Amino acid sequence: MQPWLFPSLGPTVMLFFQSPGQPASRPLNAAVGHLIGIAVGIACFAAFGLAGQPPAPVGGLTAGYVAAGALSVALTTAILSLLKLPHPPAGATTLIVSLGILTAPAELLSMAAAVLLVTAAGWALNRVLLGRRIRD
Repeated sequence: MQPWLFPSLGPTVMLFFQSPGQPASRPLNAAVGHLIGIAVGIACFAAFGLAGQPPAPVGGLTAGYVAAGALSVALTTAILSLLKLPHPPAGATTLIVSLGILTAPAELLSMAAAVLLVTAAGWALNRVLLGRRIRD
């Protein structure tokens, strides 16, 4: 079973409907933010040699996981800031990956697909059903 629903999608949906005019609620910010979070998370997970170890919630929060998690959030934040595409829930996405919770290629692809699906649905529901425009 693939992860079509994971914790950082909840705040993304909340941003779409509670704050549609905010920059962090833009569809581009959400999609790019989560995709960068996934990429940075897997890079940090690999860089600290965590493959083959149990995920942090199961095996414990080792020094490697602390370093991977901290660096992944810092890098994701820095990249999104440089791109001027803030999306705070991407910080949770990068932690999910860098802490080893979801790291298999099929899981990462499923996460990316879920992000794109939720982003498209949020945009469509706001624009079509609610008549509100999310900043593009």
